[in-house]
Amino acid sequence: MNRLDRYIERQMRDTEIRDLVEKEVAALQVGIQIARLREALKMNQTQLAARAGMNASKISKIESSPKNVTLNTLTRLALALNRRIEIDFVPVGERKVAVARNRRDTVAHKGRIALAR
Repeated sequence: MNRLDRYIERQMRDTEIRDLVEKEVAALQVGIQIARLREALKMNQTQLAARAGMNASKISKIESSPKNVTLNTLTRLALALNRRIEIDFVPVGERKVAVARNRRDTVAHKGRIALAR
């Protein structure tokens, strides 16, 4: 374990910092999931935007930094991707955060927002 790993481990012990990290990672996961679904359907952002009735810059913003995306917007995107949205409330005790050895591989799980079939 290197110094960066030890630093991250210490920071994640602080519940306030851990909560902030979890929220950020959860938001990013939504954007990543939308981008992966779009790519799996061999669509570009402009095509998805047209199907969802929004502009391509909004798709780009959602995929890269999906902060404060409304449920209505997610629903429009899900339908454009031929999917439906499932929201699952998970007890706080089941909250997990794993910090991988590679800082780019930070992973969190806290209440799921899934775009699924």
